[in-house]
Amino acid sequence: MHRTETHRARTSTEVAETAEAVCRAVATVIAGKDEQVRTAVTVLLAGGHLLLEDVPGVGKTMLAKALAGAIDATVRRVQFTPDLLPSDITGISVFNQENRTFEFRPGAVFTNLVIGDEINRASPKTQSALLEAMEEGQVTTDGVSRPLPRPFMVLATQNPLEMEGTYPLPEAQRDRFMARLSMGYPTADAETAMLAAHGEHRPLRDLSPVTDATTVEQLVESVRHLHAGEAVQRYVVELVRATRTSSGLRLGASPRAGLHLLRAARARAAMSGRDHVLPDDVQQLAVPVLAHRVLPAGGAGGLGGAHGAAVDVIETLLAQVPVVGVTGRRPGSR
Repeated sequence: MHRTETHRARTSTEVAETAEAVCRAVATVIAGKDEQVRTAVTVLLAGGHLLLEDVPGVGKTMLAKALAGAIDATVRRVQFTPDLLPSDITGISVFNQENRTFEFRPGAVFTNLVIGDEINRASPKTQSALLEAMEEGQVTTDGVSRPLPRPFMVLATQNPLEMEGTYPLPEAQRDRFMARLSMGYPTADAETAMLAAHGEHRPLRDLSPVTDATTVEQLVESVRHLHAGEAVQRYVVELVRATRTSSGLRLGASPRAGLHLLRAARARAAMSGRDHVLPDDVQQLAVPVLAHRVLPAGGAGGLGGAHGAAVDVIETLLAQVPVVGVTGRRPGSR
């Protein structure tokens, strides 16, 4: 009953208005990257996690901080290093001498937004501490499962080129990120505007929240109920299955990838003010949602080169997989 009431309370129009306000707020800090900002907000409203992968200095951490700053929610920033322990992430039970009992001290994930800087700098053991939190929204320690706050989102950054002393994310970890974004270098005009803006004041410090955690969680729940017709669902399945048979890939996308693609498409549709998903929503998000989950055939040099090859294959599949019988509209709607 509670979920139904929440869904009715937050229409696609409300989702679109709130999303636009968040995008505008983030854009005051990250100039000239409208599509990256829009995709980040899409992942937030889809209830997913975001991997920001690019060279240093292009605004990965700034985007994560700006998104967090646009929402009145709890935020924790974690600098991933080789000596970071799993208990720093999940928490630990400490013996209290006064009452002779163990007390649980929550780790960094007990917050709404976790900003994980250079996630590939931590050991695989520490990276794996995030798996349960990202997939199930809970942490289990000493046999006790503790729910995490809602909404819960991990925004992780990593440098795909400087791999010395790093621990590349395993496929199981990458698969839990709904989308992967590359910031890219700004245009000349955007970079000039950035020099002027950041020289006179600090946009991130001036950023004020435009919504709160409770509202975001209600919007996330509303997005989950957005109509996606059977034909749209079949289109998502065919795209994902095509990655498994493509000669350009040696590892295709998992079933989780299809779930994430449809959830992201629902969020994008709601952000556009619609109550139904269209193939366009799926196509706009196929690359950021699928490309980081697949492995190209042959030897594409380095992680960055491998991702570029994967993007090319996904774009080719988008041109090849037909859209059949999709009207998009909810039955009975005008």
